[in-house]
Amino acid sequence: MLTASNILLLVAAYLLGSIPSAVWIGKFFYKIDVREYGSGNAGATNTFRVLGKKAGIPVLLIDTLKGFTAVSLACYSKYTIGSNQFINLQLVLGIASLVGHIFPIFASFRGGKGIATLLGIILAVHLYAALIAIGIFIVVLLTTSYVSLGSMIAALAFPVIVILGFQTRVPSLIIFSILIAIMVLITHQKNIERLLRREESKAKIIKKKKKKQMSSRNSCCRRAKRINTSF
Repeated sequence: MLTASNILLLVAAYLLGSIPSAVWIGKFFYKIDVREYGSGNAGATNTFRVLGKKAGIPVLLIDTLKGFTAVSLACYSKYTIGSNQFINLQLVLGIASLVGHIFPIFASFRGGKGIATLLGIILAVHLYAALIAIGIFIVVLLTTSYVSLGSMIAALAFPVIVILGFQTRVPSLIIFSILIAIMVLITHQKNIERLLRREESKAKIIKKKKKKQMSSRNSCCRRAKRINTSF
């Protein structure tokens, strides 16, 4: 039901989602617009790719918090917590923040794909299903090093977890979980094409660890050679 208070909550949720953390952090601290580099998206993944962990981690946390906070605004409504009306409002507020992230009014309506914001939304709406989906994402990321593939598989798994795993009976939550999977696939079309061509970039976390191990081994070998030559 649309009331004046609910409309205000919707506007607040959209404005929260419109906070372009990647753009602002990139411009303020690095004098760089991340949308002009990498994938061209103003999201956490592209920020990691372009600016590194020091910028990527804050962007990831802020974008996740945007979705979580927007859903939490439902507590200011007159609906009973846990009722179908309350859950419906939570989902609508989450969608408003997601639209704000993808089309931010504070950044010329050029935002990101909304994966981190979506994470915050599902954490607020269904914590346990979200945690399982995060676990699936981590497993896929560690085994393949593809962030995009992990995101898509986790998104596809989410409705299965909600519907079959927790046997949810709330129609709006079921529809929302299915729409999440569809939306993630649509926004990742280019990633799917690159994956099929084997041109998708991999996360560098594991590689960096290997490089550090190799460098430490090389340094040990050099030290050993110096000791041998000294004798």
